[in-house]
Amino acid sequence: MTVAASTPSRAETLALFRSLLRIARDFSDYNIREYTKRRTIDGFRQNRDLKDPSAICSSFSDGKSQLEVAKRQAIVYSLYAPKVKSVMELEKI
Repeated sequence: MTVAASTPSRAETLALFRSLLRIARDFSDYNIREYTKRRTIDGFRQNRDLKDPSAICSSFSDGKSQLEVAKRQAIVYSLYAPKVKSVMELEKI
């Protein structure tokens, strides 16, 4: 099997991107939620122009592992979520 054969498709990459953004919504804390979204978008923009198949596979694999970490962290954070909303989430009077 060659490295090019295991290169993730565009659909797989977009699915990973959407999954990471979906997990970001699961964080109840505003700061963590926004950091996760920003980090996801920045990471994908940074790797947008990768051409080397091994670098693409490595970045995709790293993204999948980050998704698993984010899933676990979302569960942990939900157990210890603050009762008070962030100032950024308060409704304007």
